[in-house]
Amino acid sequence: MSQLSELPEKPVVGVSMPHESATLHVTGTALYTDDLIHRTKDVLHAYPVQVMKAHGRITRLNTGPALDVPGVVRVLTGADVPGVNDAGMKHDEPLFPDEVMFHGHAVAWVLGETLEAARLGAAAVEVELDEQPSLVTVQDAIAAGSFHGARPLMETGDVEAGFAESAHVFTGEFTFAGQEHFYLETHAALAQVDENGQMFIQSSTQHPSETQEIVSHVLGVPSHEITVQCLRMGGGFGGKEMQPHGFAAIAALGAKLTGRPVRFRLNRTQDLTMSGKRHGFNATWKIGFDAEGRIQALDATLTADGGWSLDLSEPVLARALCHIDNTYWIPNARVAGRIAKTNTVSNTAFRGFGGPQGMIVIEDILGRVAPKLGLDPMELRERNFYQPGQGQTTPYGQPVTQADRILAVWRQVQDDAHIADRKREIAAFNAAHPNTKRALALTGLKFGISFNLTAFNQGGALVLIYKDGSVLINHGGTEMGQGLHTKMMQVAATTLGIPLHKVRLAPTRTDKVPNTSATAASSGADLNGGAIKNACEQLRERLLQVAATKLGANASDVRIVEGVARALGSDAELAWDDLVRTAYFQRVQLSAAGYYRTEGLHWDAKTFRGSPFKYFANGAAATEVEVDGFTGAYRIRRVDIVHDVGDSLSPMIDIGQVEGGFVQGAGWLTLEDLRWDTSEGPHRGRLQTQAASTYKLPSFSEMPEEFNVTLLENATEEGAVYGSKAVGEPPLMLAFSVREALRQAAAAFGPGGASVELASPATPEAVYWAIQAVRRGEASRNGRARNGIAVNGHAAGGQVRADAEVLSGA
Repeated sequence: MSQLSELPEKPVVGVSMPHESATLHVTGTALYTDDLIHRTKDVLHAYPVQVMKAHGRITRLNTGPALDVPGVVRVLTGADVPGVNDAGMKHDEPLFPDEVMFHGHAVAWVLGETLEAARLGAAAVEVELDEQPSLVTVQDAIAAGSFHGARPLMETGDVEAGFAESAHVFTGEFTFAGQEHFYLETHAALAQVDENGQMFIQSSTQHPSETQEIVSHVLGVPSHEITVQCLRMGGGFGGKEMQPHGFAAIAALGAKLTGRPVRFRLNRTQDLTMSGKRHGFNATWKIGFDAEGRIQALDATLTADGGWSLDLSEPVLARALCHIDNTYWIPNARVAGRIAKTNTVSNTAFRGFGGPQGMIVIEDILGRVAPKLGLDPMELRERNFYQPGQGQTTPYGQPVTQADRILAVWRQVQDDAHIADRKREIAAFNAAHPNTKRALALTGLKFGISFNLTAFNQGGALVLIYKDGSVLINHGGTEMGQGLHTKMMQVAATTLGIPLHKVRLAPTRTDKVPNTSATAASSGADLNGGAIKNACEQLRERLLQVAATKLGANASDVRIVEGVARALGSDAELAWDDLVRTAYFQRVQLSAAGYYRTEGLHWDAKTFRGSPFKYFANGAAATEVEVDGFTGAYRIRRVDIVHDVGDSLSPMIDIGQVEGGFVQGAGWLTLEDLRWDTSEGPHRGRLQTQAASTYKLPSFSEMPEEFNVTLLENATEEGAVYGSKAVGEPPLMLAFSVREALRQAAAAFGPGGASVELASPATPEAVYWAIQAVRRGEASRNGRARNGIAVNGHAAGGQVRADAEVLSGA
């Protein structure tokens, strides 16, 4: 076993413990970015001047009336920017635009003594616009040929030969919706100039180093003049990876120009209308199977709705292509990707980062064609799993080295959930209930862990030991509620061999650990844990030398366990606090900078080939639903999950992440229905779901009545910190089982063998229309589909154009 994975005696990792800030959370004493204004004197408030049109060129911007409003101090415009007027990494996101690109685009910002003064000032600003045609949906963009960014192509094998050898060939099109992050804390920043003339920014950001970089180029100063700190976030989910930078730059610009602290916080409606979402996609596909139902070839085009600027759309699309295979071996594949440019908010990272969008395509395909092939969907999925020992690779060329775990979690769910018995019970229930149906679906996942961009796979840490034996750790990861800080404290305590109460964690800030990667790609624990372990190992080696001298032994024979140093074969011992004090008086350095880089990665974005991922996380979920045939309303009766997190660093945290990821995925797939005004009227392009009153989020009523989560045992991940695996993003894809169960329940309302097209999100309305199609016999059935029969689907939000059809039998 590698040194990185090996566990010492009596480790603190692997012990279930609550979140390090849990008490602060539940008592309301945890501080977030906007809470800090109450500790800051003479704060100004920033408020956006939004233009409520989808597209147009600004012909006149009159800020004079705003300055007449009592309490307004200044109006920020593009003329005030001393550096680069851009808030993105692609230089396609002007901070102060001269062209409105989406409904609600901010073109100026008002600074006021109070938030109300700033709001009234913003309302007084006069903006005149030369309106331009707008593209609101991904279909609009495809029809207009409106695309931007890279257009990757992933190829493997011989696609044409694969189709020629297929016994069954199907085609289809699937348009599915995005998702709003709806973190509890909206975007917020607080900027002030300190006594040294340096800019200090408190920001709710997943990527402090990039926030620092963007503010630096907006202000036209070097990065060492900017310090960004993230105390904690009230949720992020990817929505605070890129999007906070421009908002922090507004606060910083205001602070620089006025000499006063500037606070920025979006209200909920502003956050919904100004910040990006999960990318919705359009997918067109053609797939071939042999006579036994094994995939022979796939030809697909994935079009991501990027919105008005690129943001992170290119890497999101790349990850979608890299995950279209999910757990299935596809020997011959050609998958093209492109990014639609639309007049909506700039879509961005969201938990899974394109992986869910790629995986839902293949899961939707298999769910639709299983009845046409005369196979149970579980059987069709299992027949196509990657097989251990076969040397199979993904369509982009990475070997699948743990294919056995795909089947291991699948089999364990089948056993734990008593699938076979329950399927018989469900069949009996459905036969006795003509207007209520139940269904049970099982889906798996294989999710790659690491950033596709190899350079991002590095982490840093700074660990300090004080004379009294207490330890302070700094690392480059940010805490958004996911428990990263808890795990990092456990890693530090384990490596040093001390009790957890000796360790404290400092807020993440750029003047302690520089050039960090975003806390994203589920890599936070891997990268920062590796860096903390490295720093603590340096310190431990120094202290072992000191202890060896005191104990009269060789350093290699000394162990520090539970805060006591002992030599092998001796009763002599030295307490941690005494050891540290001795080291100080011997002038031994008690601080260390740690570093970690993920080894074994290679990715060529041009050829779309390589091994971009350190390993794959695996999981499987079985979901049972009950559907009302009169309304399409449904409830989740039971969920059983087995998930692979390697050797868990913190089991309670990991189980919470699995549960939360599943529920958030179920929200995306079944409830959360983003709607824009697509009419030609004056409100074209307006987001219609601007609040929790119109945007349905999962609540207690959507929680499974029985929810069983098990972490795969004996699953050490060689080459990862203490044998653990990432847990943040992968569980979201377990929710595919909910959607597939709803599809099967809808099919149960008609004769056997119905192939059901289901919109995404599969809202009760969408489920109702699917049931109606089945009852009318419009859902295609095995034996009817041989001659290319197209089926008309119904859509609520996401759309299914049910072109699933058998083109030929050969």
